[in-house]
Amino acid sequence: MDMPVSFGTDGIRGRADDEVTVDLAYRLGRAVASVFRVPVFVGYDTRESSPPLAAAVLAGLGDGGATASNLGYFTTPGVAVIAQQRGGVGVIVSASHNPYYDNGLKVLGLGGTKLDHATEDAVTRALNEAGPSPHSSYDELPIDQSAEHDYAAHLRSLVPRDLSSLHLVIDCANGAASHVAYELFAATGAQLTMLHNTPNGRNINEQCGSTHPEDLVKHVLELGADLGLAFDGDADRLISVDAQGAVRDGDDLMTLFALDFLSRDQLGGGLVVTSMSNLGLHRALTRSGIKIVETDVGDRNVLIALEENSWPFGGEQSGHLIFRELAPTGDGLLTGLLLCDLVVRNGPLAMQADEAWHRVPQALINVARESYDDNTVRALFEKLRLGYGVESADVRLLIRPSGTEPVVRIMIEALNGAFVDEFVTRLRSLSV
Repeated sequence: MDMPVSFGTDGIRGRADDEVTVDLAYRLGRAVASVFRVPVFVGYDTRESSPPLAAAVLAGLGDGGATASNLGYFTTPGVAVIAQQRGGVGVIVSASHNPYYDNGLKVLGLGGTKLDHATEDAVTRALNEAGPSPHSSYDELPIDQSAEHDYAAHLRSLVPRDLSSLHLVIDCANGAASHVAYELFAATGAQLTMLHNTPNGRNINEQCGSTHPEDLVKHVLELGADLGLAFDGDADRLISVDAQGAVRDGDDLMTLFALDFLSRDQLGGGLVVTSMSNLGLHRALTRSGIKIVETDVGDRNVLIALEENSWPFGGEQSGHLIFRELAPTGDGLLTGLLLCDLVVRNGPLAMQADEAWHRVPQALINVARESYDDNTVRALFEKLRLGYGVESADVRLLIRPSGTEPVVRIMIEALNGAFVDEFVTRLRSLSV
């Protein structure tokens, strides 16, 4: 008997055709049909495995009695918006920023929101109880051609700013944004240079997009552009590049957005970040009187904290930013529009970021879990901290087991860069 399937922090994810199979996709469709009695909207990214998996999901939904719509190639946050607009739930076939040979299955609840734990448990039970797929492949259903335009028009309505003063370089990661980013940003009047928007099934995230912004930096500098925008495979996150060629991650953007919201009395009291956000962000925003709530890594954790505090904004260093009053989930395209709006109103990104905050030296080291010794690491940290005379408020050590790899992730940051460098060097020389 096969092992029961469970949802991870971001749905089901694994090697396509091995762990994420047509049979699994079909059974997920049956499960969603049994749990929800509303329309289901299915979108998928540009991996070669995504269309057949989506066809299996749609077949399972149909056999389970659900009313299902095929959105075709679609961003994850786009599926959330369509589900919200049309009163249904969503299923996305995507492995986000992973390589093409991986894939994943994600379910969004009514209105495009993250599933609560009880509903996720119900879907998981129904998935594991569902009968096997009767076929090894399925024909693709006709695509709803209106959905992509409706999504782009919706985002444009949220950020109607004229961007004709900007030259933008946009990296679509050969992913789902490839099919909508040009339409969306062309409507703003901006001058556009598009990169990595010709997916072939295997080039998604390949040396491009938010995890590999090097080509974007090169083009921004060569063209003298005002701003570069890089999405990941399913376009739920954004990494930007300023006109000076500096990569600006989620910490840069969260700092600027938080300060801008504060200046317009729209912050609601505070900002939600994860434990990976830089100490420099904490120091800059605390000086401005902004309360910060820190959560474990994961956008679901950020969303929960936002709802608990009734705050409108938070995010992750990775560029996954959540504007809770504008969208049901993090949306890289929306973040890109809002960043352009911020630049038009307040000036160049480099100038704003350099004036707002200073990044504290930070390093991340992965240690094999079987050789990690917590006491050794913490003793080294404390010995060096005392030796350098570093105050506790000026340094941070974060240790957490990886949820996806057999390693322990150790993050060290401090105002004193030499302290960080020596800690990393000494740590790597230890048998931990």
